Amino acid sequence: MRIVVPLIAITFLAVGCGDDDDGAGEPATGVEESITVTSSAFQNDQAIPKVYSCDGDNVSPPLAWHHLSADADRLALVVDDPDASGGTFVHWIVVDFPSTTTSVSEGGVPSGGVQAANSAGDATYTGPCPPDGTHHYRFTVYALNAPTGLDEGATTDDALAAIDEHALASGRLTGTYSRG
Repeated sequence: MRIVVPLIAITFLAVGCGDDDDGAGEPATGVEESITVTSSAFQNDQAIPKVYSCDGDNVSPPLAWHHLSADADRLALVVDDPDASGGTFVHWIVVDFPSTTTSVSEGGVPSGGVQAANSAGDATYTGPCPPDGTHHYRFTVYALNAPTGLDEGATTDDALAAIDEHALASGRLTGTYSRG
């Protein structure tokens, strides 16, 4: 019994830190990177303000994007942390919002978007919360050729696979965050 309890605790810690045994990762790595993604809250490769993290209000930052493909039917947004100890940890997935959407406000969800489960199993934004060091957080917008057809709370793997299947182009804003 003394061995089982620590093993169970280690298992829960690994899952909570973004263990990637289920294969979740970055979708559509081979698509054209033609979309420009920006935020009024931070610049590319700069620190994400505390308010958008687990140490602050844990709300999503404002984002804007442009240079979308004319062929785009829908859009998707993925926020992930490739520096998580167990592999890429997905913090937020929103799919199927109209291609006419050009921004999302602080704490908002793109209008018409469907939130899929993140790596913590929640269909919501979960802000940066690295256990140690400085992590990179990628805010990636994908232009999709068709709706994914996913329901609210779809699994992370299903959402990433659907984005991969339908992606025409992408663009990314990367921010950093460290605690302490």
